[in-house]
Amino acid sequence: MMALTDVLPPLRFGGMPPPENPASERNPGRRPPPFRPRFSIGIFYLILFFFVFSFLQVLPELLALLEMPPGAEQEQAALEAARESSSPLTALLLSLAATSLGSYYQVLPGMKVG
Repeated sequence: MMALTDVLPPLRFGGMPPPENPASERNPGRRPPPFRPRFSIGIFYLILFFFVFSFLQVLPELLALLEMPPGAEQEQAALEAARESSSPLTALLLSLAATSLGSYYQVLPGMKVG
């Protein structure tokens, strides 16, 4: 019984011979660039700032509710205050501005270039 490799010639992709010197052999003293996940860290900062600014928008209303006696009506008033005083668009714009400015002025850890 004959094997398929005995019948078919070896495959040559594109008709070009394989490279003689791979990239690792051409520059043996050169190290690859370090891994810097700036985009992923930037998304993390954007989400973090969004939650911080959203919380800061609701915080004054929640502090005012601390004077109420604990119970179901305090919880209901807190939910209503959170709905009325939160603005997701404002929090998103503020978080985008904070992340952009922090990246531009290189004050956010992990976002520095060079």
